[in-house]
Amino acid sequence: MSVPAVIELRQASRTFSGHTPVQALRPTDLVVERGDYVSVVGPSGSGKSTLLNLLGLLDRPTGGSYLLDGLDTGTLSEDDRATVRGGRIGFVFQSFHLLPHRTVLENVLLATLYSGVPRRERHERAHAALERVGLSNRLDFSPAVLSGGERQRVAVARAVIAAPQVLLADEPTGNLDSTTTAGVLDLFDELHADGLTLVVITHDSAVSARARRRVRIADGTLREAS
Repeated sequence: MSVPAVIELRQASRTFSGHTPVQALRPTDLVVERGDYVSVVGPSGSGKSTLLNLLGLLDRPTGGSYLLDGLDTGTLSEDDRATVRGGRIGFVFQSFHLLPHRTVLENVLLATLYSGVPRRERHERAHAALERVGLSNRLDFSPAVLSGGERQRVAVARAVIAAPQVLLADEPTGNLDSTTTAGVLDLFDELHADGLTLVVITHDSAVSARARRRVRIADGTLREAS
């Protein structure tokens, strides 16, 4: 029996209604297999955010369908979508989204509240995730005293604690300098080597080049890049 793709868009599209409807994503086919490392590169206004919201179950396509690990997400209620999102998708954002008055460990543990990780496993998993990203010596630190690269590593630990099917990264190096960017991309390479499926959305061609497969988006249209 064949293993389903982690992500499969079948003529998925997104149109925003209004006086003049805007087709932010044109009918699109996209398959991301288990263990892929895919970058989606495009300028501002190209449809990257719309695509991310669809892949992350933060929005629904207005046409076509989206299968996540073989599950037709169009059949899910909002509560079911939240459950699937918490357990199967990890998110890393440009702005880190860490709680400043919580420790590094507490920020990572908070992710387990929505991901279905059994209570008895939460601390062990959080410690393991932080060790995996090289921050086992920062457990009790506040995010405010960490460097940008360290904060992004905390965000990655938070994203992978539930062993998601896919990690979605939205401009993950947008707030980092070139040296720190290289460190975060090295971490992505290591996670990919461990078998994690990654989709990195970026406007930066250097970040895109680190992926094993590249897709370009312009005016809401996806095309494979050489």
